[in-house]
Amino acid sequence: MKLYEYMGKEIFLREGIAVPRGRVFHSSEGVAEYVAKLGAVVVKSQILSGGRGKNGGIRFAATPGEAEKTAGELLNSFVKDFSVQSVLVEEQLTIEREYYLAITVDGAVGKPLIIASTYGGVNIEDVAEEFIVKMHVDVHAGVQPYLGREVARRMGLAPGDMKQFAAFLCKIYELFRKYDAELVEINPLVVCGGSMLAADAKITLDHDALYRVPHWIPRVETRNQRELSAAEIGISFVELGGEIGVMANGAGITMATLDIINHFGGTPKNFMDAGGGASIEATAKALELLLSSNPKAVLINIFGGITRCDDVARAFVQVKEKMELDVPIVFRLCGTNEQFGVDILEQHGILAFKTIQEAVANVLELAQGRR
Repeated sequence: MKLYEYMGKEIFLREGIAVPRGRVFHSSEGVAEYVAKLGAVVVKSQILSGGRGKNGGIRFAATPGEAEKTAGELLNSFVKDFSVQSVLVEEQLTIEREYYLAITVDGAVGKPLIIASTYGGVNIEDVAEEFIVKMHVDVHAGVQPYLGREVARRMGLAPGDMKQFAAFLCKIYELFRKYDAELVEINPLVVCGGSMLAADAKITLDHDALYRVPHWIPRVETRNQRELSAAEIGISFVELGGEIGVMANGAGITMATLDIINHFGGTPKNFMDAGGGASIEATAKALELLLSSNPKAVLINIFGGITRCDDVARAFVQVKEKMELDVPIVFRLCGTNEQFGVDILEQHGILAFKTIQEAVANVLELAQGRR
């Protein structure tokens, strides 16, 4: 379960980890009065996604009136397809240095993994490997101050920052274990006036351990509106952010489809498992939902069994007649009533491929033409 930034920072405060002064608001009422006590502030939309600053979800305000107006504009707006229901209003910081610090689970070796870098404030994926320090943690020993100092030494921190960083790392690890976290990330961990504090907080808790989570931490709905709409019609749907919309019938074949798209150099926009026995009506609703995410092209990969190929073809024709489609659609049909499905699609000018390799190559070529 992912937590909003303000929830993560509340946990930080309870565990003795310094954060900027701030307060969460679910409406713009009271923002001006609060900002009058702080001075210049940053207004941060609370969504369960990174990249808020690049998408207009983080704004600065110099006056109480400006802060109130900014909060009102962000609240109930959409940032990266997420509805903004709350904003965190924090004091602006004069930042001297920025670091990156995280602890996550390395499933390959079954140990917690420390990830740290002097390149804070940017996506860690964009940082060259030689500027990232990674160290596994022996769960029996935990993170002791000497280990924190060793990480700081490998980062090349100055003595003044090294001691603070080691203390931070020890507290973060204690929090990581105490709350059954899968990820605790601070990006950036900043130095202001010689003091270190967490300017951001990203915490993901182990879903299977939620029964141990303290009652004061709310259960957070992590799905966006499209994912919620899919759940209502019994469809498994997860947005991924690539270019190729994907629909298949079964979790295994859907994951395999995503892997093949990646193998051929494409990027899936979503995971959509339409299930093994969805009706024509449910399949049509799933297609409409998929197309609403505005993919560059769509790949529909059906292995006919309980879900017959001709039923999927009829559902697509139903959507095509209802909607004005301007996105390329590529089918791969194989199995029960395969030829019937192929015939229905060909009558409407849609080609269906026998192999997934042919279908993926075609859909990537069509998506390339729309960039």
